[in-house]
Amino acid sequence: MIIQVNTDVGIQGSEALEEEVGAVVRGALEHLSRHITRVEVHLSDANSDAKSGPSDMRCLLEARPAGHQPVVVSHEASSVAEAVDGAADKLKRSLESLLGRLAQR
Repeated sequence: MIIQVNTDVGIQGSEALEEEVGAVVRGALEHLSRHITRVEVHLSDANSDAKSGPSDMRCLLEARPAGHQPVVVSHEASSVAEAVDGAADKLKRSLESLLGRLAQR
């Protein structure tokens, strides 16, 4: 499973951030990794540096299950770490649901 991390201009991208985000996503999806070819992570700051709010960090995750349409989820929170955790949990539930339905067929 390939994990690609993208950031907007409001978030400082670094190898440490990529490793941290990758570890969270891998941890959440480890048991599903044989079904997923790639996960794209898009991190953005909704309010940029001009102002801050309670939920101004956004994490959008796009998973590509082999042979199926992409599954996309997003989560907004006050920090990048919380946004990634929330989005990873949502993606895990969405993929488990999708793959569970497919297995029942």
